[in-house]
Amino acid sequence: MPQIIDGKTISTAIKDELKKEVAENNIKATLAVIQVGNDPASSVYVGNKKKACEYIGIGSASYELPEETTEDELLKLIDDLNEDDSISGILVQLPVPKHIDDRKIIERISPLKDVDGFHPESVGNLCIGRDGFVSCTPAGIIELMRRSGISIEGKECVVIGRSNIVGKPMALLLLANNGTVTVCHSRTRNLKEICKRADILVAAVGKPKMINRDYIKEGAVVIDVGIHRMDNGKLCGDVDYEDVSDIVSAITPVPGGVGPMTIAMLMVNCVKAAKQVK
Repeated sequence: MPQIIDGKTISTAIKDELKKEVAENNIKATLAVIQVGNDPASSVYVGNKKKACEYIGIGSASYELPEETTEDELLKLIDDLNEDDSISGILVQLPVPKHIDDRKIIERISPLKDVDGFHPESVGNLCIGRDGFVSCTPAGIIELMRRSGISIEGKECVVIGRSNIVGKPMALLLLANNGTVTVCHSRTRNLKEICKRADILVAAVGKPKMINRDYIKEGAVVIDVGIHRMDNGKLCGDVDYEDVSDIVSAITPVPGGVGPMTIAMLMVNCVKAAKQVK
């Protein structure tokens, strides 16, 4: 049986540590969460973020804007929140409606309040190894492995996916932890052969159950970033869990693996943002 990397347990431990730190140090933090439109999945994510803030003892300010909100109106709200000293972190729930340029929105958030870790300055800091906010899902994956006793140093690591939110920062974090990193994507040739070399495989491909045992080296660590709802209502990841579980050494389940860590690391960034302004 493989080691099941339990994101629920680890994320709860992180939030408990933050709760203690906030209480003991009287940290005053407030996360501003902006949602444009009423996408059901976004509403669930926003609700979970509010619950996490409440759990660790920090404030949350919710801005639920109608679908027809203009780009200029959204930018003005961000400007106001940037100037508001009571707000320590700003998060705009993605995706935004098509008439709004998400790149402009991300770049408008002050780097000091960029708790999502998406601002170009945050990404630049990650690239050159300077301290800053790190995109929450990749940061959560590193923490999952660290707390599960999985060493990255010297390992061959393969990341499938090159998005700005997961794939690229994931590769940089693995590199920062002394992994040898290959990034694969839709134009990669011989994908199965490359994945078969991986001691650590991070699947962020966005296709349900695409990664089966043909992609996996025996004894590999498999991190599944994907989450999809099947026709029968059950959730699955990018990895065919049943097909690979007998050959891997460790694996994240879906649900209950990477997902809970994203919000836990958002809370880490929120507390960090509050401490920076003291």
